[in-house]
Amino acid sequence: MHFKLIVVVVDDEISNDVARAAREAGATGVTLINTARGEGLTPAKTFLGLSMETQRDVLLLVVEEHMSRRILETIAVAGGFDSEPGRGIAVQVDVEDVVGVSHQVEKLSTFVEDQL
Repeated sequence: MHFKLIVVVVDDEISNDVARAAREAGATGVTLINTARGEGLTPAKTFLGLSMETQRDVLLLVVEEHMSRRILETIAVAGGFDSEPGRGIAVQVDVEDVVGVSHQVEKLSTFVEDQL
C-alpha cells in the first residue's frame, strides 16, 4: 500500500471544518499543529507594530494514494481555497515509507479494493 502526505495550512477558525471534510472523504486521521504563521502575496497588516493576521493551523494527513486526490479536492472546497486569496493552501507529497498505520491498513485495503 502506498501513501501520500497532505499538508494543509488554514485559518484556525475553519480547521475543524476542513478536518471533518477530509474524514468524510476517506482520511483515517489528522494531526493538527496550532499557531503557524505565514505570508502570501500580500504582506500581513500591522497596527502599531503588532500583527493583525489570524492564527493559522497546519493539518497533516497521511492518506492512501488512490484516495488522495479526492480528499485534496474535498479539503479545497471545505476551506474555500479558490473563492478568495488567503483562505488556505493544501499540497500533497509522495511518502516513501510509513509506520504506525498497520491498524488502518485492513480498513483501507477493503475500501480501496471496492473503489478500484
